[in-house]
Amino acid sequence: MPVCRFLSAALPAALLAVALPVVPALADADAEPALMDSEELAGKMFSRPDMLKLTEDGNTTLDVTSFLSSDERFGSGMYRSGPVRYEIDEPYGVDEFMYFLEGGVTLTSSDGSVQVVKAGEAVTIAKEWTGIWETEGYTKIWVIYSDDGSAFE
Repeated sequence: MPVCRFLSAALPAALLAVALPVVPALADADAEPALMDSEELAGKMFSRPDMLKLTEDGNTTLDVTSFLSSDERFGSGMYRSGPVRYEIDEPYGVDEFMYFLEGGVTLTSSDGSVQVVKAGEAVTIAKEWTGIWETEGYTKIWVIYSDDGSAFE
């Protein structure tokens, strides 16, 4: 989902502010693996000092980047959102894998096909995707590839 500043400028700002903290730690050649343990997955991750909180149009989102590659094109983290509906008319802008820990999302592609993704399920969205993103709220793990790195600027 276009969920942060990594997405196309044509997407609503709230959706774009979804997945990346202001000062993510960059990986280096000696970097440790970026573990998200069971306590963090249960919500502790959102108490980290680098967590981004954005409130717009009555919806509050929480976002933490747990890993950013040294070339700044690949990252992962955790994101939480309340109810939102976005019409995404411009391409999504990044390739994103999402695993839903709580809640879910309904994705209606521009061709009319519908996918409902619930907690315990995963989905991957291609950077070319357009359609409607609807949710009553969710918490997800995200993994993003941005071929030009602009998603993580």
